[in-house]
Amino acid sequence: MSSLITVGVIANPASGRDIRRLTTHASVFPTAEKANMVVRLLAGLGMLGVGRVLMLRDKTGVAALVLRALETHAAVGEPQRWPNVEFLDLPITDSVTDTHAGVAQMVRMGVDLIAVLGGDGTHRAVAAHCGEVPLLTLSTGTNNAFPDLREATVAGVAGALAASGLVPPDIALTRNKRLVVRCVAGPHKGREEIALVDVCVSRQRFVGARAVSEPGDIETLFLTFAAPDGIGLSSIGGAWAPVERTAPHGLHLTFARAGESGMPIFAPIAPGRLDQVTLRTCERFEAGHWAPLHAEHGTLAFDGEREIELERDDRYEIALDWAGPLTVDGGRTLRYSASRQLMRELAAHRR
Repeated sequence: MSSLITVGVIANPASGRDIRRLTTHASVFPTAEKANMVVRLLAGLGMLGVGRVLMLRDKTGVAALVLRALETHAAVGEPQRWPNVEFLDLPITDSVTDTHAGVAQMVRMGVDLIAVLGGDGTHRAVAAHCGEVPLLTLSTGTNNAFPDLREATVAGVAGALAASGLVPPDIALTRNKRLVVRCVAGPHKGREEIALVDVCVSRQRFVGARAVSEPGDIETLFLTFAAPDGIGLSSIGGAWAPVERTAPHGLHLTFARAGESGMPIFAPIAPGRLDQVTLRTCERFEAGHWAPLHAEHGTLAFDGEREIELERDDRYEIALDWAGPLTVDGGRTLRYSASRQLMRELAAHRR
C-alpha cells in the first residue's frame, strides 16, 4: 500500500448528546469515547498502510484527546503503525458549518475516504459535500438508521482495504439513495435540501428543539429505505412495509390526525420509546420523478430533525434518486479480503 493514502475523519462532537436524551433512553457518546473510537480507527487504518489522516479541531475536547493519544503512542514507541494525523486549520463554530467546511476542505485535499462518527444528521451533513469520496460510517448519534454499528478497529481495516483499492470498488462500495427537496415557489424559492433516510412533514409550526419525537406531529413521511429492525421515523415503514436499501423505490406514508380513522401501528420512533401512529396510506415512492409536498404550514424535517418552517406561499416538491453517497460495505469488504487471504499477504509483506 502507498503511504499517500489519505483518510478524513469527521467526529461530530455534538452527536449522541442532544436534547432527546431528556425524553428517551438513548445511548450517550461522551467526548472520551468518541476520541477512543478515533484512536481505534487509526489503529485499523495504520496497520493496513494508510499514511495520512485529516481531522477537524473542536472546542469540546475530542481533538485534544486524540492528540494526547498520538503523543503517548509516539513516546512509548508502540509497534503498531498509526497514520500521521493533521488537524485542519479552520474556524470553529461548534455548528454544522464546521462539518460542511471540513468535508469540503478534505475533498479539495484529495482524501480517498472520509470516516464519519455521528448519527443520521451528521452523515447527511457530510453527504452534502463529499461528492464521490466514499464514506466509512460509524454510529455515535441518537437515530442511527443510516450509519453502521461496528467496532471502530474493524471499520478501520475495512476502510483501509477500500481506500487502497485492494478490494475493488464494485465489491467494497455501495451507492445509496437519497431524497431531494426543493422549493419551487415562495420566499424560499431555489432552496434545496437532501435526506439520506427520511423527509417528514411535521405538524409542529416551529423548528424548536428540531427533533421529531411526538407521533401525533407526523403528517407525511417519505423514506429511502425502511428496515424492519430500524430506529427512528423509518421504523414506521419497517413495521408495515419494509424496503431494502438496494430496492429501486422508497415509501410515501401519510398519517391520520387525532380522531381520524386509519391503521394503528407501534414503532420505535426514538430509542427507548415504542409509540403508536395511525397510518392512512402507504405507497411506493418511485425514483426519478418529482412529486409535490402537500403542506401549507408546519415544518419540514430531514433525517429526523426539523429545519424548515413552512410559509403560506412556499411550494416544495420531492424526488428520490440514486445520487446519494458511496459507502463502504464493511461485511462484504472483509469477506472478500478473507476469500483472497489479503491479511496473510499483507503480514508476509511486512516481515
